[in-house]
Amino acid sequence: MKQLFMHGDGEMLQTAMLQEGKLVEFSMERSEGSGLVGNVYKGRVVNVLPGMQAAFVDIGLGKNAFLYIDDLLHPHLERQPEVKPAIHELVRPGQELVVQVMKEPIGSKGARVTTHYSLPGRWLVYMPEADYIGVSKKVPSESERTRLRAAGEQLRVGEEGIIMRTAAAFESLESLRSDVMQLRSLWEAVVQRSHAAKAPAQLHREAGLLRRVIRDTAAADIDEVWIDDASRYKEAAALVKEMTPLLESRLRLYDGRKGSKLFEAFGITKQVDHVFGSRIELASGGYLIWDETEALTVIDVNTGKYTGTSDLEDTVYRTNKEAAEEIARLLRLRDVGGIIIIDFIDMEHEHNQDRIRLQLEELVKQDRTKCTVVGWTRLGLLEMTRKKARENVVRQLTERCTECGGSGRKRL
Repeated sequence: MKQLFMHGDGEMLQTAMLQEGKLVEFSMERSEGSGLVGNVYKGRVVNVLPGMQAAFVDIGLGKNAFLYIDDLLHPHLERQPEVKPAIHELVRPGQELVVQVMKEPIGSKGARVTTHYSLPGRWLVYMPEADYIGVSKKVPSESERTRLRAAGEQLRVGEEGIIMRTAAAFESLESLRSDVMQLRSLWEAVVQRSHAAKAPAQLHREAGLLRRVIRDTAAADIDEVWIDDASRYKEAAALVKEMTPLLESRLRLYDGRKGSKLFEAFGITKQVDHVFGSRIELASGGYLIWDETEALTVIDVNTGKYTGTSDLEDTVYRTNKEAAEEIARLLRLRDVGGIIIIDFIDMEHEHNQDRIRLQLEELVKQDRTKCTVVGWTRLGLLEMTRKKARENVVRQLTERCTECGGSGRKRL
C-alpha cells in the first residue's frame, strides 16, 4: 500500500509518503520565506567578477544572488559560442535582468540564479527560450518517447522549449496542449510584469509545497491521501480534482482518532526520529554513522552486531548491500545535496565492489533529484553527488547546539 500524508500546523506543512508502512519521502515547508526555488525576479547587477566569470545580482532577498556565466548563455548547448565570452561582455553593473532562482540561499551563500527560465506543469516543463524538446528518461518505452517528442514539436511555438515529464507518458495531446497553453500564459504575464516593475522585484512565485506535492507526487498509484487540516484538505481536494481526478475518492480528512496526531497515529513520527539521527540502525544489526557539513556528507558503514552465517567476505558484502539500500532512501528523506562520501566496509573481491556500485546506481534512479555515482576512490571510498537546491530537512528540523557548537561533543 502507498499512502501520502500531509500534516498542517499553522504556517508549517509537513508531507510524508509511506510504502508498505515504510517512510520513503518526507518534506516540510514554512510559509514565511520558503519555496524560493522557481521564483522569478527582476534584479539589478551589483558587481561583475571577471576572475570568477560570475556576477552578483540584487533580487531583494538581503544577500545578493550569484549568477554564473553558464546561466547567462543560451540554454541550448548547440546555440552557445564555441569560445565562452568574458562575463563583462554580457552584463555590467547597474544592468537590470530577469532571473529565476535555481538554488536557495544556504548557510552564508546567497541564492544561485539563472536566465534559463522554466515553469513546471503537471505533464511537462515549459522553457520559453530553450529551443529544444526533451523527454524524461524514465518514460517506459522508446515508442512513447518518440511520440512525446513529436507532440512537443507540434505544441511549441518559435524558440520555446519543452521537457516531457514522466507523468506525460500515454497522456493525450489535448492534455499536453492544455498544460503548454496555461504555462505559456503564465510566462507572458511574468514578461508583462517585468516591463512595469522596478528592480529588485518579485515577478512570479513558484507553487507552495501543497500544490507541488499534488502536482509532482500524487499519482494514480497512491491508495490513500490523508490530511489533518480542514483548510488544506479543501485546497487539496480542488487541486486533486484539477490534476489527478482518480484520487478524489482516496482523499481523507483525519479527525484525530483516539486523540493521536496524524503522524503519530501512522507511525511516521517514530520513523522520522530514527532516520534523522546521526546513528542509523540497520535491520541486520549493522549501523550507519552519518555526518554532514555545508557541502559534504560522510557516511560510515559498520557491521555492528551482524556476524553473518558463512565467511567474512559474505558478511561484509551483505552489510554493504543493506547499507546501500538504506543510504539511497535516506538521501531522499533527508534531501541531502552536494558531495557524498560513503565509507563502505572493505571488500576483498573487486566484483563485490562493482556489485555495490551498480546497485547504488540503480537505486538512485528512483530519486527525482539528480544523483551521480562517481565511483570508488583510490582509498576505497564511494563518491557520489546529489543536486542541491534547498536547505536539507535536517537543518530545517534542528538547530545548532549551544553547548557543543554543533560538533556533537562537549569539552570535559
